[in-house]
Amino acid sequence: MRKRVLAAWAVLLFLFLVGMVFNINLGSVHIPIREIFQMVGNGIRLRVAAILGGDVYAKQLAFAVGGSMQAKIVFSIRLPRMMLAAVLGGALAVSGFLLQTFFRNPIAGPFVLGISSGAKLVVSIALVFLPQCMKRFGSAAMILSAFAGSLLIVFVVLFFSQKVRSMSMLLVIGIMMGYICSAITDFCIAFAKENEIVNLTSWSMGSFSGANWDHVAVAAWICLPGLFAAWLLSKPIGAYALGEGYASSLGVNIKLFRACLIILSSLLSACVTAFAGPISFVGIAVPHITRTMLKTARPSVLIPITYLCGAVFCIYCDLIARTAFSPTELAIGTVTAAFGAPVVIVMMVRRRAQGKNSE
Repeated sequence: MRKRVLAAWAVLLFLFLVGMVFNINLGSVHIPIREIFQMVGNGIRLRVAAILGGDVYAKQLAFAVGGSMQAKIVFSIRLPRMMLAAVLGGALAVSGFLLQTFFRNPIAGPFVLGISSGAKLVVSIALVFLPQCMKRFGSAAMILSAFAGSLLIVFVVLFFSQKVRSMSMLLVIGIMMGYICSAITDFCIAFAKENEIVNLTSWSMGSFSGANWDHVAVAAWICLPGLFAAWLLSKPIGAYALGEGYASSLGVNIKLFRACLIILSSLLSACVTAFAGPISFVGIAVPHITRTMLKTARPSVLIPITYLCGAVFCIYCDLIARTAFSPTELAIGTVTAAFGAPVVIVMMVRRRAQGKNSE
């Protein structure tokens, strides 16, 4: 298994680096790969010079790096957008993994269960009816609003889980909750101003455009500790996957553990929704791709590679969304659904076939 894990790390890191080069290279303004490496190298030298206190050299290098239009495109637009896609894509994949663990269902995910739609609903209400508050507190208000909406839908789904024992029925309830939230969101948009409607519509379709380094920093401060916290729960997750009774016998506090899973998954998916809007199928497809690739159920191995796989998946999906029909940009959710939905279909067909064979 070690060779398989090392191979997965090597392949995903290679794809990440290639995707990084392509994301910077391709677009309405073509930037040669050689110049990309020169600009990145100069940027690293600038950072080192600033840290070491070489003020004069740092200012000269800053002028050399930031003086050209291409450098501004790389460092102000394409690179932060690519990094935000990586950070949020990994977070969404881990959120899906945690929800699949919680509900013991590989089809569970933030989008399918209506969690992303709940986050979208509360953010839309806040943007339409509390615009001054949202402008004042910025990213923090967006994240808190999305987190509140995510938790709201999670609690509704948990309430029905006490009444309905069928997981398939629970997923249907989650999908219906998503439709209800979307309907209420559309109702709120009807009362928005014209400029707010444009912003809400583009945001609700899902996109990493408009990303900046402040967004990347805030997302990283939330998502990376969330990833580490999920990794610390690896042993309880492995025990819980074998049944609540088995986990309890090993000393796992089931109520506290379930609460941690819900809060972590909701926070990660809320951060994604706040910065990029609702994105579909990443939380379902990527954990399944990772399990298939590694052939293991060990959470300590799956969680970090799931994060990296989600990052790579969203980097390439965003590249396609941005360049396939340039200058027209596709919604990121359109591309992730196009690649993620077939994975889910194959997974359901295989589970159906396995169920028949076991009978």
